[in-house]
Amino acid sequence: MTILLLGSGGREHALAWKMLQSSKCSKLFVAPGNAGTSQIAVNVDMSATDFESIKSFSLEEKIDMIVVGPEDPLVNGIYDFFKNDTSLQHIHVIGPSKKGAQLEGSKEFAKEFLIKHKIPTAAYDSFTKDTVEKGCRFLERLQPPYVLKADGLAAGKGVLILNDLHEAQTELRNMLVHAKFGEASSKVVIEEFLDGIELSCFVLTDGKNYKILPTAKDYKRIGEGDTGLNTGGMGAVSPVPFADAVLLEKIEKRIVQPTIEGLQKDKIEYKGFVFIGLIIVKGEPMVIEYNVRMGDPETEVVLPRIQSDLVELFQAVADGKLDEVSLEIDTRSATTVMLVSGGYPEEYEKGHEIFGLETITDSIVFHAGTKVVDEKVVSNGGRVLAVTSYGDYFQEAIKKSYQNIEKLHFDTMYYRKDIGFDLL
Repeated sequence: MTILLLGSGGREHALAWKMLQSSKCSKLFVAPGNAGTSQIAVNVDMSATDFESIKSFSLEEKIDMIVVGPEDPLVNGIYDFFKNDTSLQHIHVIGPSKKGAQLEGSKEFAKEFLIKHKIPTAAYDSFTKDTVEKGCRFLERLQPPYVLKADGLAAGKGVLILNDLHEAQTELRNMLVHAKFGEASSKVVIEEFLDGIELSCFVLTDGKNYKILPTAKDYKRIGEGDTGLNTGGMGAVSPVPFADAVLLEKIEKRIVQPTIEGLQKDKIEYKGFVFIGLIIVKGEPMVIEYNVRMGDPETEVVLPRIQSDLVELFQAVADGKLDEVSLEIDTRSATTVMLVSGGYPEEYEKGHEIFGLETITDSIVFHAGTKVVDEKVVSNGGRVLAVTSYGDYFQEAIKKSYQNIEKLHFDTMYYRKDIGFDLL
């Protein structure tokens, strides 16, 4: 079949790499893609949120399936756009409906869903510009640290965790009154802080049946020892060593099953990935957040461990027959380390040539923020490359990634040297 993949990051390069291993994928387009996807598929200079252009292209190229990588097209309703257009209804879209995408598009919607379906999560309340002082008083009733979350999409940067009450109240006003995160923070969710260790759970569902994909743990902070500003992710490990059979059973019974059942009870169409951000508090899993697509850089360690045909899985999702296919998982560990532009997640430079890509052995380099200029691969984003490796244990895998990183260089290149440090 002919497939169109939407997105331009490391997640999309990993999805393209995996889908092209399938005999069912005869041609793959990526819009807009990056330097890595251009080497294995056909990049299309088209925005992932330009639905009219995607429609024209899909009809012209006889696209059979659209796989949506990032959250923006999903929150904007690409699934509904194709479903409601008679000329497009034959094209399968892998991703939830616009209503389903609200699990990521609105923190308040997600919290209401969790409470309604009795899924363990932190206590919360939400506030707007008109109730900002009520929010400040709500903070006074909580114990530090204080968790402030922009209700809408803020590119992974809309969450603040602050230890000082007055600073938290000031930032709440900055978010609501001064639009610190733009429209995304026109409403802010204040949450009880949960102290524990985080874990990412990925589920593929056709809305009724589901497959739980390998667990992963990512590292969000820019600095070693999990310090500094939040980023889109600086590295990841899969599987998570502390996620034993007892914990995984709790996650499935208390969180995954009621999530999928909740989608059915609320009549939410959902054919795609559910990313469940968990925190394990005294051995008990609780939900921090939902995402409605694969995480990045977790995708770069989860997909390499899936031995099954990914396109076959997607076809089963589209047909509502996910229970009829099997999911085979590689028993080895996989790790990835992100190479980022100096200054990220704040201001950074683009356009620096990347050297050493052809020298990499025993690792997979997934491109994130890259593009080709005058036949040279250059940096084109904050997160630039993800170096993924396998090993019998995660320590062996991470060692391979770091050995290969030493062969790579671009001006201002930075990476964390302690991915997996807390798992030893």
